[in-house]
Amino acid sequence: MDDELRFSETVSSKLGFYVYRLIDPRNGETFYVGKGVGNRVFAHVKGENTLSDDVLTGKLQRIRDIRRSGFDVIHVIHRHGMNEVTAFEVEAALIDAYPETSNAVGGRASDERGLMHARQIAERYEAREVVFRCRTILININQMAVERGSIYEAVRFAWKLDPKKASKAGIVLAVDKGLVIGVFIVDVWLPATVLNFPEAPFDQPGRWGFTGHEAAPEIANLYLRCRVPDHMRKPGAANPIRYADA
Repeated sequence: MDDELRFSETVSSKLGFYVYRLIDPRNGETFYVGKGVGNRVFAHVKGENTLSDDVLTGKLQRIRDIRRSGFDVIHVIHRHGMNEVTAFEVEAALIDAYPETSNAVGGRASDERGLMHARQIAERYEAREVVFRCRTILININQMAVERGSIYEAVRFAWKLDPKKASKAGIVLAVDKGLVIGVFIVDVWLPATVLNFPEAPFDQPGRWGFTGHEAAPEIANLYLRCRVPDHMRKPGAANPIRYADA
């Protein structure tokens, strides 16, 4: 069985950082992309063995379904012998190339330098740089706008931030791939609970959201389709929240 697979110390020492794919042998579909060292590629199958049905993620449920069907997950080392920075880049590119994967988020820098239409790339680099007129919060929403149905629903919850600090900002900018795509005025910041946000699937302690409205055209047009300054777009940054002063 595939849960018995492992690399020897000799092989692991030669591999360095690598990027791998997990493939469903029943249909040839890549359902997960990851990076790691040593025996990381095999850890997912081993993890599935220790979990009950009620805590399985989509990835682990797929692994369980494959095994129950009498097959083994196909483990493919896509590229090896890399340093960690290069591995992050390759991982992000493969996640873009296989959109059917169950990865919860895109790879590092996938929002800034990932999959885009050629017109999006042209717009992103030709857009004028945003000029901040007041204290501002920028929130990177990426694909969440599509999932929630509107930019407002995507940007308003649920974030790890200091509500006192956030309340001092005059506006919230929704950012996608380095461009401002929404401008909102905040009425109030609230804990990210189902009571405050009925759309939320569950309470999220320590996270916050806001209620508000779209900025008037005379304000919104100062920011919409503008490019976030280069110094604010740090490659690999995990925090979607950024602050800017006038």
